[in-house]
Amino acid sequence: MRYGFIGLGHLGRFLAASLVRGGFQVTVHDRDRAAAEPLLKAGATWAATPAEAAKDADGLMTCLPSPKISESVITAALDGFKPGATWIEMSTVDEDTLARLSSKLTERRIDVLACPVTGGVHRAEAGEITVLVGGDQGVFERHRKALEAMGGEVIHLGGHAQASVTKVVTNMLAFIHLIAAGEALMLCKKGGVDLGAAFRAIKASSGNSFVHETESQVILNGSYDIGFTMDLACKDAGFAMDMGRRFGVPLKLAGAMEQTFVEGRAKYGGGAWSSMIVKLLEDSVGEDLRAPGFPAQLAPE
Repeated sequence: MRYGFIGLGHLGRFLAASLVRGGFQVTVHDRDRAAAEPLLKAGATWAATPAEAAKDADGLMTCLPSPKISESVITAALDGFKPGATWIEMSTVDEDTLARLSSKLTERRIDVLACPVTGGVHRAEAGEITVLVGGDQGVFERHRKALEAMGGEVIHLGGHAQASVTKVVTNMLAFIHLIAAGEALMLCKKGGVDLGAAFRAIKASSGNSFVHETESQVILNGSYDIGFTMDLACKDAGFAMDMGRRFGVPLKLAGAMEQTFVEGRAKYGGGAWSSMIVKLLEDSVGEDLRAPGFPAQLAPE
């Protein structure tokens, strides 16, 4: 199987590297060719345009930062697809954009899988990220081996919309947990608890979460480097709120979370790491959440 891969950012470069390690023929494209150099050394080939990345590929994978960019890239790639190929969208996009692009591709006899990923950059680097799959079961089976090369758990959730909703829900929960983890650590700090010991106690308690196990570490280090930006967090939080309105579900916690991230982006910038949302509390209280022995970046699991 031959794959094109477009989008070699914090996440995409590791997903593409897992494909190469898995023995697939991979052609890569990014607006920054330098991002592709490690992959080219590992055996991938370079495509100068999105259409070239799609040419002769059984599947074209995209991992991009916004629906607008996904639409631009797929529009540019359209003439490169061969009939019977598959667009595999690994970005987090809204249902309307996905449906609109799917319609264009289906007209050209091109299949579509929505395959957003969740679990963090460190899991992508290890080839253990979770892949949420939406689309026809037969199309999924055709590309299962490639998706399994990139992911630990690969879960088929139904149609495109079901994968999209589930991905937004996972991010919504993660952002809420992140704010809560910061508040919990600050209570420990103000209560005189050693933060290293507090981290271990929470991890071993009923209050633990995946976010505490991961993002609390880079907060306590002070790097905040989780490989995910405020811009991306605000985009995904907005998707959650849009779904709440559409489905008639009141999202009180998610609403407060979204506004907190809007405030964080305004203060620290859209390119700041999303974990810096905890710095809003640190700045407000006048206390840093720091403890020795925690990493600046999470190591692959």
